[in-house]
Amino acid sequence: MADLLEKPVIVLVASLGVLWMSAWLGRWFSRGQKRDEGEADDFTFVLGGTLTLLGLIIGFTFSMAVGRYDQRKSYEEQEANAIGTEYVRADLMPGVDGARVRSLLRSYLDQRILYYTTRDAGPLHQIDSRTARLQAEMWSVAAAYGSAQQTQVAALVVSGMNDVLNSQGYTQAAWWNRIPRGAWALMVAIAVFCNLLVGYGAHGRRAILFLILPIALSVTLFLIADIDSPRGGIIRVEPQNLQALVESLRAQ
Repeated sequence: MADLLEKPVIVLVASLGVLWMSAWLGRWFSRGQKRDEGEADDFTFVLGGTLTLLGLIIGFTFSMAVGRYDQRKSYEEQEANAIGTEYVRADLMPGVDGARVRSLLRSYLDQRILYYTTRDAGPLHQIDSRTARLQAEMWSVAAAYGSAQQTQVAALVVSGMNDVLNSQGYTQAAWWNRIPRGAWALMVAIAVFCNLLVGYGAHGRRAILFLILPIALSVTLFLIADIDSPRGGIIRVEPQNLQALVESLRAQ
């Protein structure tokens, strides 16, 4: 299911097929069934309550997806600020160490941009490996300088480097923070029940009407999956702040 949620287009097609078949299955169950006025009222009450519950769950899930998307955008901005600040603080270090840190930060910045723009899992493993190596080298230089100097200026440089490393960890955690699979399962199950009920109560309706609710729900599920998928969706976090920082460093 995790692989399916990484491809929102497949979510759209699969959900449309399942929900449409659910509506037709409900209509098949209703053939030959006769309901009096009291049963019709009870059915309308049950259908309305189920649709209301589905709307609430979709609303909460959509809010969760948007919140996680905003969090990823916020951490991208924090990463750019942390890297830019440490790049400036590198001027406080001795010539050789400062030049080394700035060179490592520029390489590190390139890897962070690749992390945001890469979709395939293969290159991503290589990016993570290079990122970890650069982090170790940057911390080694900053820690050696801090141990040798032990001044407030050195502490400021070490603290800035710590912010750079922490910001990457926060970003990684935000990209792993997805909508729980249980929420997806509950939402899909209630959507299926709603379409069954709609098909069951649609006596003598045209076939085109059975597509209205499945299409609406499928598009909604597609949008939620798209926003919740950091790499597979159309709506993605672009590293605008990191790219702006690259341009700023090049101008310098």
